[in-house]
Parts: sequence; structure tokens; C-alpha cells
Amino acid sequence: MSTSVSTAFVADYDAKVHQAFQRRGGVLLPTVRHKSRVVGSTETFQKIGTGTATTKSRHGTITPMNQSHTTAVATLADFYAGDWVDKLDESKITIDERMALANGGAWALGRKVDDQILTAMNADTTNDGTFTVTSKATVLASLLEMVEVMDDNDVPDDGQRYALLTPRAHSQAATVEEFASADYVDASGNPFKQGLSKAGRWKEWAGTKWGTHTGLPSKGGATAECYIYHKSAVGYASAAAAGNIAGNQSVSADITWHGDRAAHFINHMMSGGAVVIDGNGMAEYTIDDTAAIVTS
Repeated sequence: MSTSVSTAFVADYDAKVHQAFQRRGGVLLPTVRHKSRVVGSTETFQKIGTGTATTKSRHGTITPMNQSHTTAVATLADFYAGDWVDKLDESKITIDERMALANGGAWALGRKVDDQILTAMNADTTNDGTFTVTSKATVLASLLEMVEVMDDNDVPDDGQRYALLTPRAHSQAATVEEFASADYVDASGNPFKQGLSKAGRWKEWAGTKWGTHTGLPSKGGATAECYIYHKSAVGYASAAAAGNIAGNQSVSADITWHGDRAAHFINHMMSGGAVVIDGNGMAEYTIDDTAAIVTS
């Protein structure tokens, strides 16, 4: 056999494309109050204050509670995620480029929804605290304090409380036996459940669903943010997709052929906005993400 046969070797490439590791879309929309099919540039969420019961004399008049009415306005912003695919380029590759780009665009918009929600939460300073990570005892105390803020503000313990931790904060919490161990599951499965959470999945503990999120402000820094909140405390409004005002689809996908470019343009677009409806229903905790994971 000729010693130059190697020049005739065929290079084989996997037909499956690997998309860069990324948070595949958003995970927070189901955890907040969502108003879809908005027609307009803003959406107003209504909030009513608390009332106080009073006595009255016999045959006397009842003192009205005069519960206050306030509003929280979410301003919708438009976002696009698109890429070109040249027709002749497609004939030179073995992957489904259009599908890969379509997935990437949809995931990008999902992450943008999360970014909008987190930006709105970060702007509220009603309840701020510090997540202390000097020992397992302080980590447990910080977790319990986050829950205590909700209890102290009369936030309903109705299964709709959520807490977001950075990956490092979640690792700190995992060192606490009461948080991580299945030994603390009671007969009904509450308030502790087995297993640690991942992005988009939740672990129930102390009446709260706990999860990790890689998009939290200042993640990895000395002033990273973690949150605990009730679903009704934060709102997100999304417009119906173009051409689908009567429906409830908030993201529009469009693949268009452009003859002058001999290429397809794969585009996704959406319009949405987030707002904190009631600051008393959420709390923001600062954690030093650069701190080593506690061991004792």
C-alpha cells in the first residue's frame, strides 16, 4: 500500500451540533404573576391595602376600612434574537443549522425574561439582608431568616414562595444537614423534601421552593444577590405575538427567505416587562460568593 494513502482519508464529523453550554431559556416566568395578551405599551397591576376591623355601638354606624388602592406599572420593551443562514453554507454542513439557530434564539429570549424579572427585583430595596457564610450555623440562620421575613410580613405560606440562590449560595446551603438531608422529611413530605435543586427545578424546604439561578446580579462576586419572594409580589406582562393578538403566544418565531442575500433569516421576537407589585412580599439578600464553602 502506498505510504501516501493518508491523503485519501475521509474526515468524518458528527452531524449533531453542540450548542455552547447555556441556560436554556427562562425559568422564572411560572414563579411570578403573569399577564399575557397585553395590547399596549404598559400593563397596570392592581394592589389593595389591608383593612382594620373596628367595633360599633348598638345602632351606630360602621367605620369604613378605607383600604388603599395602588398600582404597579410594567413597561413593555421589545427584544429580538435572529441570525442569518446562507443557503450554500447549508449544503456544506451536516448539521441542521436553522434548527440550531432557532433553539438559540428562543433560549435567548427566555433568558431575557429572567433578566427583566431579576432587574425589577434588584431595584426594590424594601427588605434587604445579608446571607452570612462564616459557618454552617450562620448559613442555616440566614436561610431561616429569609423565611422569617416572609412570615413577619404576613406573606401567605401557600406553596407559592420561591427562593433563588447563586450556585455558590446553594453549595453553602447544601452543607446544612437540615436543608440537604432526607432524614428531615416528615410523613406528609413537608416542609422538607429530598434532593437538591437545579436550574428550573425546585426543592421544597420550610414552605419555600428553593432553586439555583446563574443570572442573579453580581453572581460570583463579593456582593451577589439572592432572593425570596411570593408569586403574587412580582408581575410580568407580555404582549401577544404579532399577528396573534387573540391568542396567548408571547414569542413570535419567523424564518424568512431573502433572495437578495440567498439566505434565510431566523428570528424570534417578543415584547414584555416586569415590575415588583408588593415589595413586602420579597426580600433581597447579599452573599459573598467568593467565600469558601463552609466545612464546620
